[in-house]
Amino acid sequence: MTTLEQGHDTRTRILAAARKLFAERGYAATSLADIAAAVGLTKTAVAYHFHPKDRLAAELIAPCADDMLDLLGAQFPDRAAFVTALVEFTVRHRAVTRLVMEDLGGADEAPPGSPGEAIRTFRDEIFAKLVGAEPSAQDRLRGWAVLGALQWGVVHTMDLPEESVRATLTAAALAI
Repeated sequence: MTTLEQGHDTRTRILAAARKLFAERGYAATSLADIAAAVGLTKTAVAYHFHPKDRLAAELIAPCADDMLDLLGAQFPDRAAFVTALVEFTVRHRAVTRLVMEDLGGADEAPPGSPGEAIRTFRDEIFAKLVGAEPSAQDRLRGWAVLGALQWGVVHTMDLPEESVRATLTAAALAI
């Protein structure tokens, strides 16, 4: 194996360990030392590839963001079809959803160009797609209820099988 291949393999192993630990413990509760221990490296070796820790989070979020852009760009015949696709997306990316949820609380105050700004933009676009152009108060309430159910339902059920989470969240979100 070449040095370049070893570096790529090390990055892949670090990303896999980070994804798993962030899903289990949360972003804030996972240190670079924890990730290093999980892959049998030193903290310095992990920091060489991903310093600061935000770079690691950004790399984990990137494929999810691409999928979100696809979801937001797609046309759906009705709200139920969009909600079903949104549940599928959220469950498929539930490890990243947990990572993002830790930052969502401050998304409204996020500075321009920050990851929080991107999170806020996605959240607002999802919300707009859920409620339509001129939502009533009831529509707005239903939109926030769906988002809350999906976000917290995924974050607090990491220990449950994906199919079970998907089925229950789809039924719940469609009932709102």
